Amino acid sequence: MRSGAKIGIVGGVFAVVVGGVGYGAYNILDGLGDSGVGGGTETTASSDEVRTGPVTKQEIAETSKKFLAAWAKGDADVASQLTDNPADAGPLLTQYSESAHVTKAVITPGTATGTKVPYTVRATVSYKGKTKPWSYESELTVVRGVSTGHALVDWKPSVVHPQLKKGETLETGEASTASIEAVDRNGQVLTKEKYPSLGGILDELRKKYGEKAGGTAGIETWINSENADGADTTLLTLVKGKPGKVQTTLDARIQAAAERGVKKFDQSSVAAVEPSTGAIRAIANNPSGGFESARWAKVAPGSTMKIMTAAMIIQHGLGSANGAVECPSSVPWEGVTFHNLDNFSMTDGPTLKRAFARSCNTAFIKPILPLGSDKRDTALREEAGEYFGIGQVWRTGIGTFDGSVPASTGAETAASYIGQGKVQMSPLNMASVTATAVGGRFRQPYIVPQNLDNRVFATANPLPGGVSAQLKEMLNYTATAQEGTATRAMANVGGSKGAKTGSAEIDGHATSDSWFTGYSNDLAAAALVQSGGHGGDAAGPVVAEVLRAGP
Repeated sequence: MRSGAKIGIVGGVFAVVVGGVGYGAYNILDGLGDSGVGGGTETTASSDEVRTGPVTKQEIAETSKKFLAAWAKGDADVASQLTDNPADAGPLLTQYSESAHVTKAVITPGTATGTKVPYTVRATVSYKGKTKPWSYESELTVVRGVSTGHALVDWKPSVVHPQLKKGETLETGEASTASIEAVDRNGQVLTKEKYPSLGGILDELRKKYGEKAGGTAGIETWINSENADGADTTLLTLVKGKPGKVQTTLDARIQAAAERGVKKFDQSSVAAVEPSTGAIRAIANNPSGGFESARWAKVAPGSTMKIMTAAMIIQHGLGSANGAVECPSSVPWEGVTFHNLDNFSMTDGPTLKRAFARSCNTAFIKPILPLGSDKRDTALREEAGEYFGIGQVWRTGIGTFDGSVPASTGAETAASYIGQGKVQMSPLNMASVTATAVGGRFRQPYIVPQNLDNRVFATANPLPGGVSAQLKEMLNYTATAQEGTATRAMANVGGSKGAKTGSAEIDGHATSDSWFTGYSNDLAAAALVQSGGHGGDAAGPVVAEVLRAGP
């Protein structure tokens, strides 16, 4: 059961086919001793002087050739010494044959780009009489050693496999968890081949619920996660187990729309929930195999935060959707001046609803000034936790970041009202915020039924009378009025609808993050496009794609 038992290779065939990095084709099984490739020969001229400066093309070619040849031969000692971190490289390269049970490997380099050398690995994995071919692509980088001056491979676990991270290992054996067949709410089978963004989620559901679903384990090659609570990543299946069925709340049609939506922009993510139940209907990321921002992002949500700020203003009697507000171009707060985008102002007697639609920052800071300093610093945190469920422990059935609106003081307090400062959210969090606003109460998002493991859901108080109706009116106006910042993105979305745009400035980023959250009928969604600029331009089309697939 994924025991990690190690056996050596007997009669294994390992080879490196070299071409494209500045030298001819080469097979280490033919004349390895004559070439010196497997012997760790220095790539620099013999000299007492430590060589400095950038690595040369010749050094890149020679070092990558020697490293790949030693690795392909199964000589972990030699290969590791050709890296800048032999202590970490050695064990992982050894595990490649002993724990991952790779019995044959042919490594073919591609054309070097600068100091990077891509390559294709075509391997055979063998375990208890079962064998299967395995191929993938990765790359290495050649750098100059700081102390020796030698050209060396910059060691990273991804050299062995592109999905490997520090502290993780490759294993082949009997799976520790049974296979599952995950299905959507209508019984349609969900696979990571058809829905790439679900790869990590399906692996996690398998680890948590495979045994409960009644499946049996197969034989696989996988990545052992460095996090004990995380899901192992299956890379190759030698023998399929009998899958157990796991019912999810996902909707295949909405998930397909989410997958299409995130492909519109790099570094984008989206999540969709049902306001009436909290059921997660879709969750997607681009890139699909990397960090899952839709459920794990911890970034400022920008002006989408004004949904909760508006609720706080209304609940504290500081304003109402159709009540008059001030929207000057700037407003001071404890020594710091806050501005609207391009310093615009509204001088025609705006209401809170219109200021929300135009995303006027100052109109969401000025009303809070009459509160005492202690109350100003805690009001938004209390609103987020007590009514929107943010910062509580969500038990969705998969791991998630559950939002954070921490205590703040001074200018950070004002910044939090407009979604900056220390406030952190994910698209799933903001989809839930919108669902709470239009549904009138927080219903904890979930992806598998509560009775599957009898977990306890997070709860919050219902929004006080009239607050939800006013928030819904403000969201609808923002998505339909000529002056609304969300109107263009929501133009082709039907039904009862509403939305809010946002952009969040991130330290070190020239362009702000793009945020957008909206609803149509009984579906709420939120998207983040990192460095995407204005919310309506990037994140807006992603959300609109998802909402159009809803009820």
